[in-house]
Amino acid sequence: MDLRTFVLLLPIVLVSLTLHELAHAWVAWRLGDPTAKSQGRLTLNPIVHLDPLGTLMFVLTALIANLPFGWARPVPVDPRYFRRAKEGMAIVAAAGPLMNFLLALVCWGVVRHVELSGQWAEVLEKAYIVNLVLGIFNLVPVPPLDGSRILGVVMDDATYVRWIRLDQYGMLVVFGAFFLFQEQFTRVLTDLIIHVTRVMDVLVLAS
Repeated sequence: MDLRTFVLLLPIVLVSLTLHELAHAWVAWRLGDPTAKSQGRLTLNPIVHLDPLGTLMFVLTALIANLPFGWARPVPVDPRYFRRAKEGMAIVAAAGPLMNFLLALVCWGVVRHVELSGQWAEVLEKAYIVNLVLGIFNLVPVPPLDGSRILGVVMDDATYVRWIRLDQYGMLVVFGAFFLFQEQFTRVLTDLIIHVTRVMDVLVLAS
């Protein structure tokens, strides 16, 4: 990715990361958990949602691998407010990736239906890829990613408690694995993007 495209893409990435975390916060609040709202996370202000390591990961993967992914600061959620803790956590977790898939669908709809200049067409296509990658990446079942909470629904309570204790190590594992297995990671992610894009094409071209 060239530097100009990266600079133009950056605001869209900030919006995407912000809406991902806002979706978590809003759904948790609607399910009865006021924690995120009380800590100022029910907001469109991107500054309160950014994570330094996740932002650095986005910059490095965008400029080095041309397949950007990263993460924002996790929204605090207290499962004790939910009627069924594991199910509530899974619903809150799913809200973030679903938001990114929705944003990707909007971006792809514009790409397919609106004539754009070369630079902006590339930026919007990259924005589409970023949101797909955010959605797919966060569904990976590694704590503390959203997929780990969704997978947690099928665990017994004791296993679930041990599972979420891995949160403090998960992102370091992911960060290291990306650079150790960059080629394999990129290949798998590219294949997934191709398959999801076929679905997106059906949705936007049918509208």
